[in-house]
Amino acid sequence: MKSDSVTKGMQQAPHRSLFNALGMTEEELNRPLVGIVSSYNEIVPGHMNLDKIVNAVKTGVAMAGGTPIVFPAIAVCDGIAMGHVGMKYSLVTRDLICDSTECMAIAHAFDALVMVPNCDKNVPGLLMAAARLNIPTVFVSGGPMMAGHVKGHKTSLSSMFEAVGSYSAGTMTEEDVKEFERRACPTCGSCSGMYTANSMNCLAEAIGMGLEGNGTIPAVYSERIKLAKHAGMKVMELLEKNIRPRDIMTEKAFTNALVVDMALGCSTNTMLHIPAIAHEAGVEINVDIANEISSRTPNLCHLAPAGPTYMEDLYEAGGVYAVMKELTKKDLLYTDLITATGRTVGENIEHAVNRNPEVIRPVENPYSETGGLAILKGNLAPDSGVVKRSAVVPEMMKHEGPARVFDCEEDAIAAIKGGKIVAGDVVVIRYEGPKGGPGMREMLNPTSAIAGMGLGSSVALITDGRFSGASRGASIGHVSPEAAVGGPIALVEEGDIISIDIENCRLDVLISDEEMAARKAKWQPREPKVTTGYLARYAKLVTSGNRGAILEIQ
Repeated sequence: MKSDSVTKGMQQAPHRSLFNALGMTEEELNRPLVGIVSSYNEIVPGHMNLDKIVNAVKTGVAMAGGTPIVFPAIAVCDGIAMGHVGMKYSLVTRDLICDSTECMAIAHAFDALVMVPNCDKNVPGLLMAAARLNIPTVFVSGGPMMAGHVKGHKTSLSSMFEAVGSYSAGTMTEEDVKEFERRACPTCGSCSGMYTANSMNCLAEAIGMGLEGNGTIPAVYSERIKLAKHAGMKVMELLEKNIRPRDIMTEKAFTNALVVDMALGCSTNTMLHIPAIAHEAGVEINVDIANEISSRTPNLCHLAPAGPTYMEDLYEAGGVYAVMKELTKKDLLYTDLITATGRTVGENIEHAVNRNPEVIRPVENPYSETGGLAILKGNLAPDSGVVKRSAVVPEMMKHEGPARVFDCEEDAIAAIKGGKIVAGDVVVIRYEGPKGGPGMREMLNPTSAIAGMGLGSSVALITDGRFSGASRGASIGHVSPEAAVGGPIALVEEGDIISIDIENCRLDVLISDEEMAARKAKWQPREPKVTTGYLARYAKLVTSGNRGAILEIQ
């Protein structure tokens, strides 16, 4: 046991004295030490219930013969951070979470870990840490929020943001917006649509690191407490069998995750997180593979914001396992892979049943024959851009329009809400990438303003930043190379015609190669927006969006 280095032998007497100071008994020190990584805090709605989840995990670990020990992980609420400087501090926490977990786990010689995340960066950050540490690990999230109800319709955070746009357009009153405020987010949990948090919690199941229901059992259901106890018990089984994260998170397992991603219609942020997690597991994923997987994977779910169903509906319909069971009908998954259940993918999903073919379409009747995400390339995105194809209206799958160019999110929002953006325009927001932001802010405010003002079926938005999973419409993010390193998005000029062809995975600005080269020759890098603190350090180390915005010593 790794913990022997702090609990056994005469040389470890000082260590044991400190465990004694914690009130630990000899019996506890003779058992495996299991770290429980708790993302609990009182500022993130998706995390306010994690104390109960953590206590249930502790019970499960103790029941199975381990000694549970809790330590924390930070978390940023993307919704509260949205639309101001705080959003620069969202994606960057993914690496802080990973690094700090590595530090705690190795410094204290834990034998195994149970990760208790919930919201956007905690899940990928802790999956990265699990892959890096490679000690037996199980994930159990805090679960999704229940949908809100406004005027007889289910609703969620994305509807809340769009309500603000509708108010700006004069189609909603202040009282209407206040009703959304009161009712859009009614419970604890990760926001109720297929946004980034729920996408990653579902993919934790698909990749094999979470137990059944990890992504879909509502946060307020007692069944989630039972799931947490089982996670605590299960990690002890994995420790006994020496099943480790890199045994589970193999290249084939990442392929499974991408297939399920396409079927569910997950957030575009998965195209940042899956490559980053894979990198820590020693697996290199080029995002180009997403189009190949998408071409053979049907899109089976239209969860909010792509459609009118929510995470609670996916849970009632059979959850992630039911989606995976549908996908096996076309032999789209590797079913012989070991998972954190101690069983194979095939054994896990054998009992799964699709209870609602309106929520989980059968493979014979998909929403589309291709997956929910698409990687776009062209002279505007030589490395790549990404769009949530399943949330784009048919009339915007192909679009040409004049560029309306903004060098930061705030200027774009002011123009949209000021009525300066009209049908047909292509809004370009640049210098918001991993280095240029720094921090690659989400653009939920401008996409929601566009939708709320009735322009969602006629205006596109392109950025080297990224989008919340709550964004919908022709919203193309992660454009790489980013503007800060002289990518073509930095060379676009006001009025240039931009061509978007999502069906053929193309993104181009309609200027000649010669004109592009002339503009490139004149381009000068800009002074960094931030020169001190963590963001400045992050900007120096971060790579491009198409590589998952991983950190490298450069």
